[in-house]
Amino acid sequence: MSHDAFTRRLFLERSLTLASLAATVPCFIERSALGMLGNPLLSSQPGVPDDRILVIVQLGGGNDGLNTVVPYGSPDYFNARPQIALRAPGSAAQNGQQPALELANAQGIGLHPNLTGFKELYDGGLLSIVQGVGYPNPNRSHFTSMDVWHTGRLDAKGSGWIGRYFDNICNGTPVPEGAVAIGRTAPLAMQGDIQKPIAFENPSLFRWLGEDLHGAMKDPYDAINRAGAVGGAAAGTQREFLMRTALDAQVASERIRAAVAKQPLVPYPQHGLANQLKTIGAMIRAEMPTRVYYASIGGFDTHGGQLGPHGNLMRQLGDSVLAFQNDLKAQGNDGRVVTMVFSEFGRRVRQNASGGTDHGTAAPVFLVGPALKGGVFGNHPSLTDLDQGDLKYGVDFRSVYASLLEDWMKAPSEKILRGRFEKPELIVARSKA
Repeated sequence: MSHDAFTRRLFLERSLTLASLAATVPCFIERSALGMLGNPLLSSQPGVPDDRILVIVQLGGGNDGLNTVVPYGSPDYFNARPQIALRAPGSAAQNGQQPALELANAQGIGLHPNLTGFKELYDGGLLSIVQGVGYPNPNRSHFTSMDVWHTGRLDAKGSGWIGRYFDNICNGTPVPEGAVAIGRTAPLAMQGDIQKPIAFENPSLFRWLGEDLHGAMKDPYDAINRAGAVGGAAAGTQREFLMRTALDAQVASERIRAAVAKQPLVPYPQHGLANQLKTIGAMIRAEMPTRVYYASIGGFDTHGGQLGPHGNLMRQLGDSVLAFQNDLKAQGNDGRVVTMVFSEFGRRVRQNASGGTDHGTAAPVFLVGPALKGGVFGNHPSLTDLDQGDLKYGVDFRSVYASLLEDWMKAPSEKILRGRFEKPELIVARSKA
């Protein structure tokens, strides 16, 4: 590419970025856009860490927390699960029941044997395990319980908790690239009253179609003019809104496709969740202004023959998150990112007649990153003091949200969650963010 062609292309990219900025755009997005222009005078607004990122991984179907964080020190665990209980560390495998991975400073509990990736993160001080996470009067419906987690409300109504985060920090202005979900549709958690996230399954299909639909849009100079950067649509008109939305879509699609076209710095496993996290890693490496990313993996509704399928999912989960964390470290971005892994509920304590488990309640939540304290938080729920055969929660999930919002994203959790929740001290000041 010639110098002139490069200069023209750079000018167009930067001009499109500025053209899509509204006067009320939140400061951290404006600074990200201006940063693309090479402005050396930019600095963060005091108290607002505009370079911190939250990545959420959803385990759809209700993950069996008891076979994920294994209470091998309790005889009640083995009594309740004669066919599917995992063995104690150091024991011989028997009938497909493998020994759990031992955790330092965590007496009587271990990890699923296929979570070697999580074990490596734990040993490196990069994994926090929050035990017994749930909510009062738990709902055992997949859809309702997931809506409870997504909205952060026990009535499962209203906008999503991440959407409200953006609604509260963005001065009433939607952030075009503030939240990105990898999937066909964006989850409810990311839907705000104002904020609307980006969602796509395949980055190659996420492309701006304006140039196909309107010949004049083929020339970016014309696009800039129509957006009002060089005169054109009057401010506040419907035309200006539509043109600004079109330019936001064009900028987002071009930047995302350019980001994921690069090869990652570390190898990833070849399956769905790993591919999602690889895409997210590429967008973080490309310095997208996105603050929240969302990935998901299904198949956790293990009503029958649980050992094999659940074990495969555990391997995919652990290996994918480890590769993602290694990628972030290779980029130098690991200190900017915290990853949360959750499921809508756990499984019942007692196995069923089909060698599986039915819908339950409380389960562990995992947090990953160098900004965390690392280790095990909370007590493992009792296996005998049960709620209709299910575990009683010890940590309200909104307390985990409050910790992430207050201590990581530096956002007003009480306003976003519409209530005050005692938060565990999960975040430490080790990050450069």
